[in-house]
Amino acid sequence: MQTKDYYATLGVPRDASADDIKRAYRKLARKYHPDVSKEPDCEARFKEVQEAYDVLSDGDKRQAYDSYGSGWAQAGDAGPGFEDFGPGGIDDIMDRIFGARGRARGGFSMRGQDHESRLRISLADSYRGATRALSLSVPDVNARGDARPTPRTVNVTIPKGVTAGQRIRLAGQGGSGFNGGPAGDLLLEVEFEPHPHFRAEGRDIHLRLPVAPWEAALGAKVVVPTLGGKVELSIPPGSQTGKRLRLGGRGLPGKPAGDQYCELAVVVPEARTEAQRALYQQMARELAFDPRAGLDA
Repeated sequence: MQTKDYYATLGVPRDASADDIKRAYRKLARKYHPDVSKEPDCEARFKEVQEAYDVLSDGDKRQAYDSYGSGWAQAGDAGPGFEDFGPGGIDDIMDRIFGARGRARGGFSMRGQDHESRLRISLADSYRGATRALSLSVPDVNARGDARPTPRTVNVTIPKGVTAGQRIRLAGQGGSGFNGGPAGDLLLEVEFEPHPHFRAEGRDIHLRLPVAPWEAALGAKVVVPTLGGKVELSIPPGSQTGKRLRLGGRGLPGKPAGDQYCELAVVVPEARTEAQRALYQQMARELAFDPRAGLDA
């Protein structure tokens, strides 16, 4: 049985990441595409590159190939050449690699490249969901393989509960296909705009909550902002700076929804008048409190 080393075909190691495989494929596809390449064996090499990419870019196919080698499609022995891909034979493979229209014309078609960009949104957009018009300058590849920037405006639907680092896929909004091939996709990686009070970690929201000394010492009920509106929070007596209190389900929506964590920060008011200074002096006498107890070497 003929052994096909798809990793060697693309020039990548067996532990290559999906991005490494995609970059290697793009480079080789531009080099060997029969409509633009001057290499004497470009058609055969292009078929090999496309075949290798079709398998290694698909997680399930790649796992089967790593386990069974060239016979991955049947999980057993298979004959040489394109028969490894199933009963459809060479016509089926030509359809998969070049597209039915390209085969009928005797030419070659190729799917457009996926493009990636960043999408900066507010926490409110994630909490409520939103639609945004996004202006992009994306590279478009012509028949000679040259990339040029092309301005484009796309409408993006932001789903509720999307988190930083997640990707929103816009099907067909990537690079144009070649010779009748389908367009690629546009992948938008979400990042959050800085918020004056809130900070997101996954779907959880964090807030630094200032409290007065008497609220921390005696306990209190205080009004706290959340992405969904203001709620009441109970502060236990004897709370200290750094204590975290949880508001269940008050983070970004999801299954399950995130929580909001309020980290207390005791804020000491200034003594601006004689009466205020006298009050602090009275507290010092009556409380006999040493905040540095236990720091002795």
